[in-house]
Amino acid sequence: MHGRDLEYRKRKKGNQSDGEREETATSPPGSLVAIETLIQPKRKKKLKEYWFGRRSAEETCGWGDAFNPHRHALIHSIPLFISSPPCSSPVARPRLRRCRLSRFATALVATTALLVASVAWLSLVFSPATSRCWHLLRDWEDAHIWNRGYHHPHIPSEREIWPPDHDEEIAQPRNRSLWEERSRLDDLSLNHLMFGIAGSSQLWERRKELVRLWWKPSQMRGHVWLEEQVSPQQGDGSLPPIIVSEDSSRFRYTNPTGHPSGLRISRIAMESFRLSLPGVRWFILGDDDTIFNVNNLLAVLSKYDPSEMLYVGNPSESHSANSYFSHNMAFGGGGIAISYPLAQALSRIHDDCIDRYPKLYGSDDRLHACITELGVPLSKEPGFHQWDIKGDAHGILSSHPIAPFVSIHHVEAVNPLYPGLSTLDSLKLFTEAMDLSPRSVLQRSICYDHTHKLTFSISLGYVVQVFPNLTFSAWNGIRHPSEFDLDIKLPVSSLCKKPILFFLNEVGREGNATLGTYSRSLVKFDLKRKLLCFPSSPPLPNVEKIQVLGLPLSKNWHLAPRRLCCRATPTTYEPFRLTVGQCGKIILGSTISSQ
Repeated sequence: MHGRDLEYRKRKKGNQSDGEREETATSPPGSLVAIETLIQPKRKKKLKEYWFGRRSAEETCGWGDAFNPHRHALIHSIPLFISSPPCSSPVARPRLRRCRLSRFATALVATTALLVASVAWLSLVFSPATSRCWHLLRDWEDAHIWNRGYHHPHIPSEREIWPPDHDEEIAQPRNRSLWEERSRLDDLSLNHLMFGIAGSSQLWERRKELVRLWWKPSQMRGHVWLEEQVSPQQGDGSLPPIIVSEDSSRFRYTNPTGHPSGLRISRIAMESFRLSLPGVRWFILGDDDTIFNVNNLLAVLSKYDPSEMLYVGNPSESHSANSYFSHNMAFGGGGIAISYPLAQALSRIHDDCIDRYPKLYGSDDRLHACITELGVPLSKEPGFHQWDIKGDAHGILSSHPIAPFVSIHHVEAVNPLYPGLSTLDSLKLFTEAMDLSPRSVLQRSICYDHTHKLTFSISLGYVVQVFPNLTFSAWNGIRHPSEFDLDIKLPVSSLCKKPILFFLNEVGREGNATLGTYSRSLVKFDLKRKLLCFPSSPPLPNVEKIQVLGLPLSKNWHLAPRRLCCRATPTTYEPFRLTVGQCGKIILGSTISSQ
């Protein structure tokens, strides 16, 4: 087609005088001249515009850059009546602009409609009326499903164990009796405490004497929980009643180093709650070899609101034990206090919870895991003592923190508290001093006697000495200071610098104060000290007894505790007397003068 067109143009250039008919006869078929002779004269102008517009489109749209026979044939085969001119022709530009404007308007309208529909849908979904209807529908469906005995695939079956729904716990009503009594709450008393004492039937015959030391049957409520019943003995009426724990063999226990009795003991709080005794505000957990100072226990718990979920106790003194279990776990031997609302929440989840932790060691870590699932942290009280120690407990007893003494544990694993007495007799003397002055027992004070140039460190109800020392080992037998979560002072290595000890021998009352007599402790190296330390003789060589007068502390001392102050009253005769009391009230300052 293109070659014939070129031939026609050459011939036309050579014959400019030939007529129109000759041009038509010699023109190749399909050429522009042949086409013009076949159409009406008035359309010639439009046809030329269309043809040259198409030719310019070849150049503008990139078709004319290089000759392509197939593309050129395709262009010339376009019908004359086509309504859409090429892309860049003058005729196409207004239409292309209108098309683009039309598409933009369509997109804008579609986007606006989508936004309006989305806003309408969100307002419909999150409206209060729709939310109420949705919850009512879900409640109806759940009730319908459970009434038919059918388990929804997203709801755990009876064999499945899922963590508790904490929102459900929050929605539950709290201890109704506490809320009813809130306007007329009186001071916390022993009757508001429910004790759960974990014991063993094999050890109960011996351990019950330890419980008898601090138990007050006419004022206290609680039970001893054993794995099996024991035959009653004469005098057991002064002890808490015995209850056999429920069977816990259905729960999994896979720890290779522990004992499955931890499952049974961990359920004592839950089983005590299910007894539904009236007026209970706190559940107190302990072991049958734990000694409680119940008066200080009341003072400590009185700081808290028993209508809240509370978990009160203290970690171990052993760093290894705290690292193995948790530094935020209360150890049950030292005592754990659980408020009524927390015990109520535990009673609903505890069995499912302990079945999720079969690898745990004992009872305390299982109880801690379940309480942690409820989101309740430990409220630490330094007066609770797990006493994971062995050997001589003198060092830890003589350096008690400035806080009310609440409990000690493992009393059979340490040496007798006082030299020359058995374990039971020494505990009897200790609890006697504790009952006479519960707030000040084991509280420390420092006395300076300028006349004799002596310094006294007094631990009320226990010992008078110069300085406390590390005399015990951890539960695992390690004696290194880093093994203890305590401030440790290494023992004095020099024989001449060792303290002179006066241990409590007897205690009584003098008016409203307590009067304790402390006797000099005879040790095997006294004679050696006299010989090796000459000419400096041991302090107070002629003093065999020291009397300590302990003045009563205020009722609220535990709210802002401070170390006690001391005054020495030197006399020319025995016994040497020291007076200990609360600073700022009776004795001003810790530094005293010998007047």
